Amino acid sequence: MNRARAWRAAWVVLLLVGCHRRPPEDPSAAPVAWVNGQALTRAEFEHELARSLELADGTSAPTPDHLAALRRTVLQARLDRLLFTQEAARRGLEIAPADVEERLQRMRADWPADEFQALLAQRQQTLDELRAELRAQLVQERLFHELVYPRVAVTEEEIRAELQAHPDLLQEPEQVHAAQIVVKELDQAKEIRSKLREGAKFADLARERSLSADAKDGGDLGWFPRGVMPAQFDAVAFSLGPGQISDVVTTDYGFHLFKVLERRPARKRDLASVRGEVERRLLRNKQEQAQTEFVSQLRAKADVRINEALVAQVVPRAPAGASQETHR
Repeated sequence: MNRARAWRAAWVVLLLVGCHRRPPEDPSAAPVAWVNGQALTRAEFEHELARSLELADGTSAPTPDHLAALRRTVLQARLDRLLFTQEAARRGLEIAPADVEERLQRMRADWPADEFQALLAQRQQTLDELRAELRAQLVQERLFHELVYPRVAVTEEEIRAELQAHPDLLQEPEQVHAAQIVVKELDQAKEIRSKLREGAKFADLARERSLSADAKDGGDLGWFPRGVMPAQFDAVAFSLGPGQISDVVTTDYGFHLFKVLERRPARKRDLASVRGEVERRLLRNKQEQAQTEFVSQLRAKADVRINEALVAQVVPRAPAGASQETHR
C-alpha cells in the first residue's frame, strides 16, 4: 500500500511539472529590434522585407549585397515608423479612424475595383495592413506639419541671394509647342505622311494611329525647351516653323512624325513669378532639411536595440494568405 501511494504521489508531481512547462516559443515572434521597449518581430520584418523586394524587383532573386542593403533600408523605415507613432502618442496627437478611411477611399478611387485588389495582392498586403500603413503616413505628416514646418521660413535676403547667384532664372529659354505621331513600321509612317500632305488633320491621325500615350490628346507634347526631350526630338522640333510637319524620324521608340504648333522665343521672365518659384523651392529644401534633422533627433533620443544576428538571418517570405484578404 505504501508503495502504491508513493507511485501515485510521483505521478501527481510529474503531472504538475508538466502543467507548468513553458510552451515552445514561436520563432516568428522573436524580436529583431526594440524601440524604447517596443518590439519589432521577425514576422513583421520578414513580411515587410518580402513586400519591399516584390515592389522593387519581383522578377529575379536578389544578390546577397542587394538583400543586405534592403534589410537595412526596410529595418530603418520600420524603426522610424515606431518612433513617429511613439512621439505622436507622447504629444497627444491622434489620428481619427475617419481620417484613415478617407485616405483609403481616396487611394481606392484611383483604381478600378479589380485592379485595386490586384494591387493589394502585389503588395502582399491585407486591407487592415494597408490601413495601418496609411495611419502611419498620417502620423508622420501630422508631426511634420505641426512640429517641423512651422519653424521653417524663407527670408527676403535668401530669395535675393538665390536670384543673384542664378540670374538665368530670370530668362525663359526658347520653347516649342509640338505634337507627334508614333508607329511601329516605316511604311505606316510614310503612309500617314502622305495623308498629311493631302490635307488630313494631324491630331485626328494621331488619335487614330499613334502608339504613344499622348495619342488621346492628338499627339500633343506641350511646350518644352531644349534638353527636355530626347536629342532627336529637339533636332527636329527646333528646326521647324509653326505649322510645319517633319519627315519620318527614326528613334528607339519607333517611327515619328512631328508637327510644330507654336514657337516661343527666349524672353525675360516676370520677376514676381520667378520670385514665387524661388521661394517655393527654397522652402521645400528647408522643409526637407528640417525633416531630416527632426528624424535624426528622434533617433538620437531613442533607446534602439537591434538583434543583428537575427536580422541577418531573415529572408523575404510572403505570409500565408496575405493576398487573399478582401474584407473591409
